[in-house]
Amino acid sequence: MTMHQIEESREKRRAALLSVGSAVVLVSLKTFLVLRTGSLGVLSEALHSSLDLVAAIITLLSVRVADQPADERHLYGHGKFENFSAFVETGLLALTALYIIYEALARLFFRIVHIQPSVTAILVLVFALSIDITRARALSRVAKKYSSDALEADALHFSTDVWSTLIVIAGIGLVWAGETWRMPWLNYADALAALAVAAVILWVGARLGKRTLDALLDVAPEGLQQEIAKAVARMDGVLDVDRVRVRRAGNRHFVDATVSVARTASLEQVHALSDAIEQRIGEIVPSDVMVHAEPRAPQGEHLFEAIRAAAQSLGLAIHDLTAVQQAGQLFVELHLEVDEKLSLRDAHRQASDLEAKIRELHDGRLEVNIHIEPLGRHIATPDAGLGEMKQLARAIEEFLNGLPSEFDELVNCHDVRARQVEHHIQVSCHCTMKSQLPITQVHDVTAVLEDRVKEKFPQIFRVTIHPEPFEEK
Repeated sequence: MTMHQIEESREKRRAALLSVGSAVVLVSLKTFLVLRTGSLGVLSEALHSSLDLVAAIITLLSVRVADQPADERHLYGHGKFENFSAFVETGLLALTALYIIYEALARLFFRIVHIQPSVTAILVLVFALSIDITRARALSRVAKKYSSDALEADALHFSTDVWSTLIVIAGIGLVWAGETWRMPWLNYADALAALAVAAVILWVGARLGKRTLDALLDVAPEGLQQEIAKAVARMDGVLDVDRVRVRRAGNRHFVDATVSVARTASLEQVHALSDAIEQRIGEIVPSDVMVHAEPRAPQGEHLFEAIRAAAQSLGLAIHDLTAVQQAGQLFVELHLEVDEKLSLRDAHRQASDLEAKIRELHDGRLEVNIHIEPLGRHIATPDAGLGEMKQLARAIEEFLNGLPSEFDELVNCHDVRARQVEHHIQVSCHCTMKSQLPITQVHDVTAVLEDRVKEKFPQIFRVTIHPEPFEEK
């Protein structure tokens, strides 16, 4: 557990322990008043507080369990214990309210109970009221801070205690007024006050019960799913949001998001986008996020991107992709890299599979020409004397630096390297060119330069030129 989680657990336990202590004091005070006054209102309050004590103990235990980290049997943690605790407390509230209603109706219609109001009873109830207010505020603060259902349920209990205690005080006061001013019909105020307490309990309990039941049944918090979907849909790289699922366990949320991404995106790009989505959702609601990416063709996808995606779906690497539209027919050419250990038959089979995929992408007349070349995996070592290759490199550099008069794009050539590898001479060099040139023109110039070098030095097998903009030198 992190330091924040440890501090959260300690603060929640302190609040729950305070709730238990307060409940013990209130039960004791109200039990004393029941024996002293015989008031049904006070009895309803005493029963309410007794169940509050049971609920507070359940809350304390549930908070201790809910804060435990995930284990082999509870992979999503123990947060549901808080929701279950709150649901049990709702049931206890309902039982309390039903008993109060039963006893109140009995006193209103079937039997008469003599009540002995006093200043002492009212003072004790005012003291109990101050405890209710203090505890309700403390519990509510911690519950909101850590989104704890169990502590919020306890806070709601004591919030109802505040109102119900006020009603009971009013009921006792009216009974006392009835005795003092000889208005016997005010004796019914106590039972009516008890019914009012029961109504408050049922109203708050219904609200709490719905919320906790929603959490137990994995009902998505209202509006949260739509908020997350809209936020993710606006992110760069996300083509569409296919599905968002949200569930809550205790004070934690779990979010599953399925998004569509460009099918040509690399695994690294998709992984980076998934991390960004998790971070964005975490800004909306602290949560454990799982992102599933679905490859899709973006709207208006270019033919070349579709061809690269087709090759990628077959696990093939391609380059030098070109296309020509002529006389209503499309000519597509590309280079296909295959394992250098493959036979021609196996390599041709891969090329044929790719060609079939490409034909599926175009409705009109299409001709595909695929150049097959080995995918380099072998790391070779030079097999010639270093001195001989240095002489050749100097000769090539002098030759290239004599060509700027023919090629306006070329500034100079440098860093020429020549190596004889497995009986083939390979040459590489850097050529500085004007930086404002389009890359297509630069590519054409380097291709011509490579051909000129091979014409001048026919012993060379391969020439590779790296173009650089003039400002970098």
